[in-house]
Amino acid sequence: MFRARCVRLALRRCSSAPLPKHAPTAKLLRVQEALEVQNPTNNDVRVQGWVRSIRSQKEILFLHISDGSSLENLQVVADPGLEPRELTFGSSVEVQGKLIRSPHQRQNVELAAESIRLVGTCDVLTFPLKYKTRHPLDYLRQFPHIRCRSNTLGALLRIRSEATAAIHAFFKDNGYLHVHTPIITANDCEGAGEVFQLEPATKDVEPGENPHFFNVPAFLTVSGQLHLEVMTGAFSKAFTFGPTFRADNSQSRRHLAEFYMVEAELAFVDSLQEIMQVMEDLFKKVTDAVLSKCPHDVGLFHKHVAPGLESKLEQMLKNRFIIMPYTEAIEILKRAPCVFTYKPEWGEDLQREHEKYLVEHCGGIPVFVFNYPYDLKPFYMRDNEDGPHHTVAAVDLLVPGIGELCGGSLREDRLDLLQSRLRRMGQEDTFQWYLDLRQFGSTPHGGFGMGFERYLQCILGVENIKDAIPFPRFPHSCVL
Repeated sequence: MFRARCVRLALRRCSSAPLPKHAPTAKLLRVQEALEVQNPTNNDVRVQGWVRSIRSQKEILFLHISDGSSLENLQVVADPGLEPRELTFGSSVEVQGKLIRSPHQRQNVELAAESIRLVGTCDVLTFPLKYKTRHPLDYLRQFPHIRCRSNTLGALLRIRSEATAAIHAFFKDNGYLHVHTPIITANDCEGAGEVFQLEPATKDVEPGENPHFFNVPAFLTVSGQLHLEVMTGAFSKAFTFGPTFRADNSQSRRHLAEFYMVEAELAFVDSLQEIMQVMEDLFKKVTDAVLSKCPHDVGLFHKHVAPGLESKLEQMLKNRFIIMPYTEAIEILKRAPCVFTYKPEWGEDLQREHEKYLVEHCGGIPVFVFNYPYDLKPFYMRDNEDGPHHTVAAVDLLVPGIGELCGGSLREDRLDLLQSRLRRMGQEDTFQWYLDLRQFGSTPHGGFGMGFERYLQCILGVENIKDAIPFPRFPHSCVL
């Protein structure tokens, strides 16, 4: 009763004060800004957002408002007479009033409303999100146009935004040029053939005219690496961060047809250790920034989605990543006490079960596996010219729960070896421009790529990669 009388008195003060003929416009605050106010000054403010809960008592109305800027909602206290008739959970509103100190320990301020304007109604019977319900991620996946309003996806998207900013900050602070590499390309960088070919929707070709819009077959990019190699011939360090596409007809929890890649390329680099160091620094710096900027959002995942991940993530951040040759990794797998679906053999690629075992074998610390068999890797990776096993200077970063997160290599900068390999592949003419780079002031260089959605899965414990991107594209599904 005392709480209600205090709030009622505050509301009366707010509503009884005479308004000037030309009242100044109340300052518009985001919910996060309002919650961060330490000493409320009773200035008029406005908040716009969506109703997350309503509790109407005889003498006081409580609303919780969210605008997506914070996991925490702003509590609004109001006279029940201000409640619009059609106000429900999910409605959009604009509330004007005064920020006052809250008597509750869990919140510093609340908004004493002078007016509540209903902006948009919400039919709670057909609205897919239900009041006070923690919807599982597979349920939310059915509603790509609605799921961003849930606490879980809202938190993930704020984390994704902060991680994006931290990645850009890392590369800027370390002297990298940001390059917008093309989405449309004539190159299949990975050489796996899992590409989307691009053609106009309407195709009217005159007799004798080249049937291709660009005069050559064009594809959606699978990597910006080759274009970054062009840039490192002038800028030493370059990176790109954008969408890539893979026509992999898989419905697994690990695959998307459209996903985001962080890729970097460095000139004047002649050791894999330098590439590995950049990978490790990127992972740790970005993760530190996310933990610092989004503690509540990350906490939601570590509490409700992946309990126990917080301590494992701390282990990853405080320990140096382990470095292991591919040959040693195969020997460890052969001695493993478990039976693998795919038998580990030298010359065969590591399967996900192998990658996960190697990380567990190393105590949950991320592992760099390097010097892969020559025949497993693309043409651009540097030949180690070793024996008896023939390897290339390639490296993969394996992390707990995911397996491969990053892949990189030194690039083949020796013209004769690169030309010989392309000739054997029948690709010498196609990649003549790539050979040119080795003839005009070439340098030893290398780089890597990191799957952004896999990174988010790693630090948050999200099992299905379709829940780590706003609008997932995968076989038989391109909604919106």
